[in-house]
Formats: sequence, C-alpha cells, structure tokens
Amino acid sequence: MYAEERQQEILRRARANGRVDVVTLAEEFQVTTETIRRDLTALERAGVLRRVHGGAIPVERLGFEPALSTRDNVMTAEKERIAKAALAELPEDGSIIIDAGSTTRRLVQVLPLDRELTVIVNSPPLATALATRPNLNVIMLGGRVRPRTLATVDDLAMQPLSQFHVDVAFMATNGCSVAKGLTTPDPAEAAIKRAMVRAAERCVLLADHTKFTNTYLARFATVDEIDVVISDTGLSDEIAAELQAAGPEVIRA
Repeated sequence: MYAEERQQEILRRARANGRVDVVTLAEEFQVTTETIRRDLTALERAGVLRRVHGGAIPVERLGFEPALSTRDNVMTAEKERIAKAALAELPEDGSIIIDAGSTTRRLVQVLPLDRELTVIVNSPPLATALATRPNLNVIMLGGRVRPRTLATVDDLAMQPLSQFHVDVAFMATNGCSVAKGLTTPDPAEAAIKRAMVRAAERCVLLADHTKFTNTYLARFATVDEIDVVISDTGLSDEIAAELQAAGPEVIRA
C-alpha cells in the first residue's frame, strides 16, 4: 500500500470511528509506529486530522475549520475535474452566484471567455480574479471578511441577496448528508449561503467526496434544495444513490 492510500484509509477510519490510535494502526497496516505518526502529521498538515496523545481526531469532531489556503492544496485533481464538469451547468447568458470555497475557485479559473454573464461573489480573491474579464459583470457582496475562508458575511453581504434572482448558484460546503443537509462550521457564513440558495433558480453543489462524511455546526440547505451535486469518482455508489433518491442529479467527474 502506498503512503497516500494508507493515509486515505486512516482518514476514513478516523471519520467513521471518531478517532484513530497509533499502535492499533501500526499493527493493522504492518508498519512502524513512526510511519503512522508521519502519516498523521501529513494528514494534520492537510487540515483533515488533529493530532492528540496516542492518535488523532478528525477536525470536524472538534468544530475546527481548516483555512482556505490549507483546503486549497487538498484533492486538487478532483476539484479541477469537478469545476470543469460544472461548466455544463452555466447558462448561455444571464446571472450566477459563485460561493466562496476552494472548489468554486477552480470554477472561476475555467469560466469560458466567450460567455456574457453577471457573476455575484462573496470573496475578494474571486472578485479580483474575475474583474479583469471584459465579458463579465462582477458584483462583489460587501460585509465582514472572515480570515479563515476569505468570505464576506453579515448584513452588508446578505441585504443585496434578498433583492437578487439569479439563474444558477454554484455552492460550496464543508459537509453534506441526506440526514443533516449541507453544513458549515460558522453560523454567519451559513446565513450567507442560505441566502444564496434562496436567490437562485437552480443550485449546483460542487464538493469532493470527502465532504459527504462530514457534518458541521450550521445547516444552510437541505439536500432536496439542491438541483445538481457534482463530486468526483471517489463518491461511493451508496452515497450517490442516497443523494439522488433525495432529489438532486448526481454527477461524478
């Protein structure tokens, strides 16, 4: 087993069981405890586990939210495939919302040059990336900028959304399940996401497969409020079928 495969299995077990133990993992994978500790360190640097004495705990159990810069370096190939698949959901012209997030950032990077669109964003970096595009009318939502996600939140961001009606909202999430819906750690950011969903005719969720084993503090939408879920091939058949039975079309890129 390659180190990356072992680390993915360690992460899966941590999320399933709530924690993992160094000695037990070393025995089961038939490697040294030093190897397992290096694996846990790599997963902690990726922002998905937090080291504790003798093992590690998944960050969602601690209510911890990895910084955008950390999340941006995880599952990069999968996020790029998801973003390219999302292009099929763009209107020919009209208006869209692009939520703040590491996967939605990839969508900004691949938006076609010949599509005339009004794009509403709540992220200064996304607004900056889009502002020089002559075919786009970019609207930046104001408000307080959260340092961890670089998303604008609070009333100055929410008030304009109540007056907008867009064709498609491309949403990001920290966690998703049929039972708990779409969740994120911060209530203020959840409120903005909820307003984005309500402002859109159609909602498209862009989320790699790791998001579908997580549940966080604040729910901003139910699964049946989402029209299309775009994930990667790591999303299991079982979860894909459960999601689709709840309403949205599921695409694995």
